[in-house]
Amino acid sequence: MHGRPVVTSDVEAVPSHPDRWRILVVLVLALLVTSIDHTIINVALPRLVTELGTSSAGLQWVVAAYTVVFAGLLLSAGSLGDRFGRRHALIAGVTTFMAGSIGAALSTSTGALVGSRAVMGLGGALIMPTTLSILVNVFGDPRERAKAIAIWTAVTGLGIALGPIAGGALMRSFSWSWVFWINVPLLIVALLGALHVVPDSRDRNATSIDPVGALLSIAAIGSLVYAVIDAPEHGWTSSTSFGALTVGAVAELAFVGWELRRDDPMLDIRLFRNRGFSAGSVTLAALFFAMAGAIFLQAQYLQFILGYTPLAAGFALVPAALGVLAGSGAGAHLATMVGGRVAVVTGTAVAAGGMAIQAAFTNGTSYVPTGFGLLLFGLGAGIAMPAATELIMATLPAARAGVGSAVNDTVREVGGALGVAVIGSVAASAYSASLHAKLDQLGGIPSGMRAAASNNVGAALEVSRHLATNGVALATAARDAFVTSMTSSLWVSVAGAALATVIAFTYLPRRAAAVGHHGHGHGHRPSVAVHSGHLEGLR
Repeated sequence: MHGRPVVTSDVEAVPSHPDRWRILVVLVLALLVTSIDHTIINVALPRLVTELGTSSAGLQWVVAAYTVVFAGLLLSAGSLGDRFGRRHALIAGVTTFMAGSIGAALSTSTGALVGSRAVMGLGGALIMPTTLSILVNVFGDPRERAKAIAIWTAVTGLGIALGPIAGGALMRSFSWSWVFWINVPLLIVALLGALHVVPDSRDRNATSIDPVGALLSIAAIGSLVYAVIDAPEHGWTSSTSFGALTVGAVAELAFVGWELRRDDPMLDIRLFRNRGFSAGSVTLAALFFAMAGAIFLQAQYLQFILGYTPLAAGFALVPAALGVLAGSGAGAHLATMVGGRVAVVTGTAVAAGGMAIQAAFTNGTSYVPTGFGLLLFGLGAGIAMPAATELIMATLPAARAGVGSAVNDTVREVGGALGVAVIGSVAASAYSASLHAKLDQLGGIPSGMRAAASNNVGAALEVSRHLATNGVALATAARDAFVTSMTSSLWVSVAGAALATVIAFTYLPRRAAAVGHHGHGHGHRPSVAVHSGHLEGLR
């Protein structure tokens, strides 16, 4: 369209693009918007409770609708980019994300907002794997590519920081809808860059479109998340929850069976036989499970319990981002020096320790345990993520980079969606049980107000303002119940990060392949931590 070169990649050598660093700027800008929208909504959650009357489950769906669609379509989006051109997929993703952002900003109900967030998830699914696959194809030098991947990974940490800060700053003067309007100018710049700077590339041997696989993957992830989010309302053993879990399990089995039977599967399930691929994927999923669930609770804790403004709450989440940024550089260097396995194990262990500090010492009066724990968790996650990402990408040739990056992104999004669903639902159940016990002792609360207060802490604080008597007691009881539920739920995050450590230590390859010995000229992806013996079956 604009005279940009078309790079048709396969298993042969892919030279570095002369404008690769300018291209990287455009890619990380598009990625930054998708990263920001994972966190910017969190500081707006209290406003949604008061202005839209959003329930506890509704809050989880506002967050999860984005990640469920995002995760469910990532594999299909990666295949579309490989087949029809990654530049075109990037342009389509940016345009779709912009439409969803405008729809979300104009929403007047929780349902409309959830639907618009789902559209944003569709756009994000097209953007995220495309940025990484373009990166892999324009950076031919293994060492430059490793640096570019570290930058790509660090941008996710930058989004964690910018999202809450930008959202808090906007809500000082504007309504919550501005957390979505802010996307529009950024996306316009990214769109112009994609049109004028980014080259096109595709896989001549790309798999055919797999709509059945796409539908099955969305059904599996969506049903599971639905079951977990709605379990506190319907009961964990109710027919609704059990039915949704059953649908999710059946859809997942059907997806695996369908992909195994296809000659050109959207996701080659056999890739998971590779220890670096499978262990790296599970490690990333566990880390994002812990992080997404914790931040979902912490954004409410900072505003409802500690009384922070949205802007102050945004700054209070910055230590996690600073940790990720610092850890990303340190992790890439550590992986180069001693191997990816050591980097991933070290990082996940530090992340688990940071989350444990928050779970053990958060008391509802001090920010210190939260801030210090977030810093350690971010540092550990930053150390682990570049090496884990490189392990996943190392299993595929450049021509299949879209699929590899889609898997990398899918496990992150699935982990994040499940983190919000599981940790949020555990917290909701614990909060309701704790508050009911306290209200039984307090007495004098009308049944209607009691039911509203038990939904979430924001609703309880709103109800307390309308009580002539017992208002202060209700507010205190609600805050205490939330802190109790939050600290107990954070131990689930600790378990997720600890599981990542165990898996990385047990299953990641122990010996590292030399960087740069298997460049594009041989059609292999270099890795700082992949034992070449485990890749022979994939070559």
